[in-house]
Amino acid sequence: MNARASLSVTEMRGTVRRPIDYTATGEHRQLGELELHVANISPHGCMIRGGPDLERGERLTFRLPIVGQIEGHLVWSHGDRAGFQFERLIRADDFAKLVAKLQPNRRLRGGARAS
Repeated sequence: MNARASLSVTEMRGTVRRPIDYTATGEHRQLGELELHVANISPHGCMIRGGPDLERGERLTFRLPIVGQIEGHLVWSHGDRAGFQFERLIRADDFAKLVAKLQPNRRLRGGARAS
């Protein structure tokens, strides 16, 4: 039985992504618990670097501060980078809190001006 997601991928390269440097704990149904280096994040998904070798549509469960567990489906991979679409949209207020926690540099958070 194939457990890959049937994704309706829309063009989201224009969505706001915030650069972060965060090691999340993730879980894959066959590989078990993994360390995932999250390089950027948006309310729709994230990009990881140096993750496991997965095929498009495979699922990882990410454990993130503020939002808790959220499932992501692999949409693309290239070299050591991979992009995941979250199963649900992270609410704007929770996303702002998440970025503030994961990206302490105010200039990189977006929306906040450096003084």
